[in-house]
Amino acid sequence: MVARIVDLRSDTVTKPSEAMRAAMASAEVDDDVLGRDPSCFRLETEMAKILGKEAALFVPSGTMANLISVLVHCDIRGSEVILGDNSHIHIYENGGIATIGGVHPRTVKNNHDGTMDIDLIEAAIRDPKRHLVYPTTTLICLENTHGNSGGRCLSVEYTDKVGEVAKKHGLKLHIDGARIFNASVALDVPVDRLVQAADSVSVCLSKGVGAPVGSVIVGSNGFITKARRLRKTLGGGMRQVGILCAAALVAVKENVPKLENDHKKARLLADGLNEIKGLRVDTSTVETNIIYVEIEEDSRTTAAKLCKDLEEDYGILLMPMGSSRLRIVFHHQISASDVQYALSCFQQAVNGVRNQNGN
Repeated sequence: MVARIVDLRSDTVTKPSEAMRAAMASAEVDDDVLGRDPSCFRLETEMAKILGKEAALFVPSGTMANLISVLVHCDIRGSEVILGDNSHIHIYENGGIATIGGVHPRTVKNNHDGTMDIDLIEAAIRDPKRHLVYPTTTLICLENTHGNSGGRCLSVEYTDKVGEVAKKHGLKLHIDGARIFNASVALDVPVDRLVQAADSVSVCLSKGVGAPVGSVIVGSNGFITKARRLRKTLGGGMRQVGILCAAALVAVKENVPKLENDHKKARLLADGLNEIKGLRVDTSTVETNIIYVEIEEDSRTTAAKLCKDLEEDYGILLMPMGSSRLRIVFHHQISASDVQYALSCFQQAVNGVRNQNGN
């Protein structure tokens, strides 16, 4: 057994801090399905305020948050949503908008920085005069930060432009802001300004923010009223949910200020990995807490083998993303010492050195 574990699989793997556990133990609770849980009310009120929207709704997961948001906007079956071909909603959420909501996805190519060309978005909007044969374009979805692009940030200027296109054509704009706080910190733009153009935003509390469970949707009062009903339909109504919300409140206050350090440590590791023969990192793309590592063709290893060796011999946990690609995600429980240890372990594992003593 290795003596040290450095878990870089995702920012979803964090453990609750002592302050979170204490808040959970002492949380004031009631039945949230009846709208009476005071801790949930405090979290929702705080998140709506932080993101500059009228209201908020706590939900069990980011997938449910996006599904509810899309279905509220696209309330007629056969509606169409424009979204990136490499977006989380399109790839990693089980096709829920189509299978459950009857919403048709119309994809636009994501650029390497996570954006979609504005002219391509506008070109994807259906001509309402052809409503007899086309689905009805109702919604545009953005993702910020963009996970599959390596945690790249969408600028406030870009988001505003997409918002202008949406308004011009009478559409709504939803932002999958699972890691929106990472984007806000990296861009040095207040989070409410970053999402100002959006009609709705989903925020994952269990990713960069480091809460144990849950996401929040924000939007107008009318939007959240409809979202609350859909949450119940989808089985997301929970009772004494304040136990989870209390931890999330602590996480927002404790961990958002730590995101800048997460980003700095990610860049430090990326720079170091790029110096190891057989590995390649495009360090210019490391803007937040995600790194993609490419294993070069002449290397003596594969993504699966390197992950296995690093876990078994050194306690470094990673996520393979194909035969020659790895994903690394930083979070507040990765220290500067962990970065140096991981670099040393990568160097040895790529060179085929086995750790015999587990230290």
